[in-house]
Amino acid sequence: MKRVLMAHQVAGFPAADIALSISDALVEGGAQILEIQLPFSDPSADGPAIQTACSSVLENGYTVKEGFEFIASIHKKHPSIQIFLMTYASLAYARGIEQFVQDSKEAGVSGLIIPDLPFDSDEGLGLACRKAGIAQIPVAAPSMADIRLERISACGYEYMYCALRAGITGSKTTIDDETVKFLQKAGKGGSKILGGFGISTGEQAEVLSSHVYAVVAGSVFVNLIIDTIGKKGEKEEKKAELYKKLSAKAKELSSL
Repeated sequence: MKRVLMAHQVAGFPAADIALSISDALVEGGAQILEIQLPFSDPSADGPAIQTACSSVLENGYTVKEGFEFIASIHKKHPSIQIFLMTYASLAYARGIEQFVQDSKEAGVSGLIIPDLPFDSDEGLGLACRKAGIAQIPVAAPSMADIRLERISACGYEYMYCALRAGITGSKTTIDDETVKFLQKAGKGGSKILGGFGISTGEQAEVLSSHVYAVVAGSVFVNLIIDTIGKKGEKEEKKAELYKKLSAKAKELSSL
């Protein structure tokens, strides 16, 4: 049975002229949601692969404006694919929360994930999202106290991103009984659970899929990009090979 795959991609990585073909490969591989991350200089929740991707793009002078333009190009090419924008508070705050949300809406974003703007201290993000008709997607982690998890669950968000373990992305994740209990608690309020952190194989995705709405994968794709074409897209001649690898991995995770 096909699984809902949310594939994470860093905008502009490894190079602006290659990034859109990466989106194409992920969609061809069965991704129903694309989580596009705006490159950030200090991505606190991200592991080495995504940190490397962000740093590489920023070294090229990539801007938030270019990130929105990239998202708009994906939305134009794949209008049926949901796009969730992932970023950090300082980028949204620098632009003005309401303006950032409006810019996101105009680019084709349908949900915002900002891990360091918690649900109960969001600097007006929730109100701006409601006005714009965009889903505010809070982040929950197993390290949360039960009372806090109950509170976030009771808010009735359409979606909730659940980190499958504490720490940073990319490290190996084991889906055990404690993980399942956490996901069940998070979903008590009816939110569609997006579960990720360290998902890299079809076997992991299969185990996880019965407990979440969507399986989230990111570092596995970034590592494929770096290993195949280089962190700045240096190996131009391997673009076709990269496309096939990304599409194949997405198919493995989505069970397409």
